[in-house]
Amino acid sequence: MRILFIGGTGVISSACSQLAVDRGMDLTVLNRGQTSDRPLPPAVRPLVADIRRPETVKRALGDERFDAVVDWIAYTPGQIETSIDLFRQRTDQFIFISTASAYQKPPRNLPITESTPLYNPYWDYSQAKIACEDRLTRAYRDEDFPVTIVRPSHTYDRTKIPLRGGYTTIARMRQGKKVFVHGDGTSLWVLTHHTDFAKGLVGLLGNPRAIGEAFHITSDEWLTWDQIYRIMAQAAGVVPQIVHLPSEFINAFDPETGAGLLGDKAHCAIFDNSKIKRVVPDFVATVPFSVGAREIIAWYDADPDRRIVDEAFDRLTDRMISAYESIWLDTF
Repeated sequence: MRILFIGGTGVISSACSQLAVDRGMDLTVLNRGQTSDRPLPPAVRPLVADIRRPETVKRALGDERFDAVVDWIAYTPGQIETSIDLFRQRTDQFIFISTASAYQKPPRNLPITESTPLYNPYWDYSQAKIACEDRLTRAYRDEDFPVTIVRPSHTYDRTKIPLRGGYTTIARMRQGKKVFVHGDGTSLWVLTHHTDFAKGLVGLLGNPRAIGEAFHITSDEWLTWDQIYRIMAQAAGVVPQIVHLPSEFINAFDPETGAGLLGDKAHCAIFDNSKIKRVVPDFVATVPFSVGAREIIAWYDADPDRRIVDEAFDRLTDRMISAYESIWLDTF
């Protein structure tokens, strides 16, 4: 199969690029040609163009057609409109990478399935992805545009610490400082290794059963946020000092973090992966987070330049914890 990735060197897409090549696909990656921590496999054909400047894409592609195109980097309906115009006559399948945060928040029913309503009044990012899905669904219904929608949840690789603050939070743990976890730490979450996600995505490429359908692709391992922090701390060789802060309290101090909590991470996320398993029978997530956490810490510990501490976030963490503990002591 001839496959085109728009993007291809990100956390999720890099693993998909590698697996597509490993399975013998003829993969072209179109991006702006900037350097990345995740270089493309040698067998990939790179094309330099800017998807936000459609004329550069038309020049780069000429009259080429593809069995499947995956758009990893569209975030707004305007960008989707551009992609529809560019690939309407160029592909037999257009895969849009949406987000599982588009699902109803808070969810009224668990587990989450692909038929769970798309409704997130808290997070602009999710609302924009929902609007993109709406536009693509109309294109499929009105003109038979061959769309497949994929909704990743929290997917990571060795470079991405799935904790607010990233390496700063690991550094605090190693220094014996307190770290915060939203709520009471017991809400359930799913973390998916990017190589596991790739099995599902690559299995959808050129798959006729995927046209007109939406899929989420996640691990089946459910962890509480306290467990996630403790697993990361164990990989880093320490025991964490966790302070639980209400999500609304965090939002008052840090609206950027708050939007992602209230619109996603503060709610239990349990996914039913039956649909992707029916359509891609060999899909199975095999990397537990305990293994992924060790990969992450090993990657950061291998190079001091990667261990960047965000001083502003470090100070913010101290202020939030101090303020909450003062309120707690005054109240009780």
